[in-house]
Amino acid sequence: QVQLVESGGGSVQAGGSLRLSCAYSDVPFRIDCMAWFRQVPGKEREGVAGVTHNGVVTYYVDSVKGRFTISRDNTKNTLYLQMNSLKSEDTGMYYCARAFRNGCTSVPSYMGFWGQGTQVTVSS
Repeated sequence: QVQLVESGGGSVQAGGSLRLSCAYSDVPFRIDCMAWFRQVPGKEREGVAGVTHNGVVTYYVDSVKGRFTISRDNTKNTLYLQMNSLKSEDTGMYYCARAFRNGCTSVPSYMGFWGQGTQVTVSS
C-alpha cells in the first residue's frame, strides 16, 4: 500500500520560513516522481515542485523559484519542501504526491497517489 503523510504546515508571518515533510512508503520501485502541489479554495490544484527518484529536480512553478527548495532522502523515505521568504499568496493546502513514472510533470492527473494535505497560512 502506497502511503503519503505530510507534516510541517502551520501559520507564519510573511517573510518567514517553513519546512514541509512527506513520509512515503518504501516500495521496490526505483523509478518515480514525487512532487508538492498546493490548492486554495476555488482554484485548481497547482504543481509547486517535482523531483525524480534520483533527486533530480524537474520543475518549480515560477512563483516559488529562488524561495522554495524540494529535496528527498530515500534512506529516510521522506520528501521535503523548504519554503523561505513566504508570501501571503503561498497560503494554501499543500499536498505530497507520487507517480511511478519516469519523469515529473506539474499536471495533477499525472500523479497516482496523494497525501491528505497540510495547511500553510502566511499572514501579511
